Order: sequence, then structure tokens, then C-alpha cells
Amino acid sequence: MTIYTQHSSRTDSEATEWLSPTEICHDLQIPLQTFYQWRAKGIGPHAYRIGRHLRVSKADFEAWLSLRSDP
Repeated sequence: MTIYTQHSSRTDSEATEWLSPTEICHDLQIPLQTFYQWRAKGIGPHAYRIGRHLRVSKADFEAWLSLRSDP
């Protein structure tokens, strides 16, 4: 008899949440074009190309946003 067990190297709290450019623009209430202009200028949040999709980790987005807050 063989017993199979699953070992997960990640817990649910460690899983990365990904945001699409559309979700970010909705949160910030800005046009999608603004996001892509920021990306071209290198001033937007760090984005990852996953397949043919562009995604930003929620942690990266929140860190980027906190750097831009008014004191």
C-alpha cells in the first residue's frame, strides 16, 4: 500500500497576489494610458511579464504607493 502526502512549501499567507494594470487603474482612478506612460518612464510600480500578461504583485504596488504618499 502506497500513501501519498502533499507537502506545500507555501502557506496561504505567503501566496503572492497579482494585480492587473486595469485593477491598479481602477483603484487609483486613473486612465489605463497613464499606467503605461508611467511604465515607459520608469516611474510606475514594478511589473512582471507573466506569459503575455502584465502583472504587479500586491506587495510591490503597496510599497510603491507608500513611497508616493504625502507626509
